Amino acid sequence: MNNTDLDIDLPNAKLAYTIIQSLLDGHEALSDLLVLMSHALDEDTLKALTMTGEWQKYLESKRDLEAAKLQIEAFTNELKRLENS
Repeated sequence: MNNTDLDIDLPNAKLAYTIIQSLLDGHEALSDLLVLMSHALDEDTLKALTMTGEWQKYLESKRDLEAAKLQIEAFTNELKRLENS
């Protein structure tokens, strides 16, 4: 990708990166909290929780984020390239 392919300038690219990183950090913190909380639940309660639609949506969100990691990595590499040019 060269500069003529880009529709974003460096300041806006950095802003987008900051926003994305904040969202990723928040998602990771939530995941860590859920793991911690799951250790405090008895087995029946934990099983019931994992059978809910909310839990399924959470797992779907984690899968979507995993799929987006390659796109985030490509964006980060392009941002670094912009900074160096």
